[in-house]
Amino acid sequence: MKKWIAWVLVLVCVLALSGCTGRTMDDIIAHEPSITGTVKETGENAVLIENGNGEYWVSLQVENKDSMTHFSVGDEIVVYYDGDVAESDPMQILTVYAITLKTSANRAENSLP
Repeated sequence: MKKWIAWVLVLVCVLALSGCTGRTMDDIIAHEPSITGTVKETGENAVLIENGNGEYWVSLQVENKDSMTHFSVGDEIVVYYDGDVAESDPMQILTVYAITLKTSANRAENSLP
């Protein structure tokens, strides 16, 4: 009987922990590496950004569903990722946790004089 109760408790703990994978945007921003760049090209599954270190293809398969995934050429974005960058040409960021818009390309058009 004690073994049965122990197995039930283990199962409950495992199920409880498996439901805790969704992280908030604030948690991701506070704890994950990031890179900032300007969008040069957009695609269905990735965007090409450029910064002072080069060009990066950034996956739009983002873990956090509150993240932005639609961008315009010229937008400045911040990408929060796992820290791994594929050393290709251009470089690639494949595991993306969140993407935020830092500066819109249309900001100058929408601002009042």
